[in-house]
Amino acid sequence: MSIGNMNLTLKVWRQKSTKDKGKMVDYKVANISPDMSFLEMFDVLNEDLITKGDEPIVFDHDCREGICGMCSMFINGRPHGPKDAVTTCQLHMRSFKDGDTIVVEPWRAKAFPVIKDLTVDRSAFDRVIAAGGFISVNTGNAQDANNLPIPKAQADAAFEAAACIGCGACVATCKNASAMLFVSAKISQLALLPQGQPERYKRVQNMVAQMDAEGFGNCTNTGACEAECPKGISLENIARMNRDYYSAKFISEEEG
Repeated sequence: MSIGNMNLTLKVWRQKSTKDKGKMVDYKVANISPDMSFLEMFDVLNEDLITKGDEPIVFDHDCREGICGMCSMFINGRPHGPKDAVTTCQLHMRSFKDGDTIVVEPWRAKAFPVIKDLTVDRSAFDRVIAAGGFISVNTGNAQDANNLPIPKAQADAAFEAAACIGCGACVATCKNASAMLFVSAKISQLALLPQGQPERYKRVQNMVAQMDAEGFGNCTNTGACEAECPKGISLENIARMNRDYYSAKFISEEEG
């Protein structure tokens, strides 16, 4: 073993399909560089499994730059692992020590059924977005930025909400498996801008209705979602969504 490299024990959730019961399986990985990312360490493990004729561990990944939101591992009881504001793909093995035992599980939520091993079906998020997370009005050609003045505070808040990568860590860490941080971020990024105003109240009603239909739980203000979000999405977005939702209800009643 090279100086500074680690030998580790992994306890990994293995599940053949959604209907399979699944179980934790122990693996030994040796000579792991502290400069490897967590997913690179899994690549090494999978290469070893394939060499031995065993089935590799299935896990989600794509950009490996903390942008796409695909990586989704629950590591030692925390989504994305022990570091704050870091995705699994940006977590490095120097965050662990030689001889450590690391427990790796998939996201756990009714709305995120396990497909295989550490991969879960997050298409519920796609259906929530399809219910209203867009602007459908005819906006014409893109204008110069200065033609549409937006107060800096609002522009900043919209930008921060739009930083959500839809990874699902908020759902995985919430005791109620609530998706309200994700949904509120997608609602807020449009509600804070002029382009999002025409459909603002219809949007929040449709997206919240779809969120409930998918089986996500409700928010009880624990704050675990904000604490574990790799992009630091604020709970203020949930408050904004709730205000818009109840405003939409009052508007509907008045129009009725």
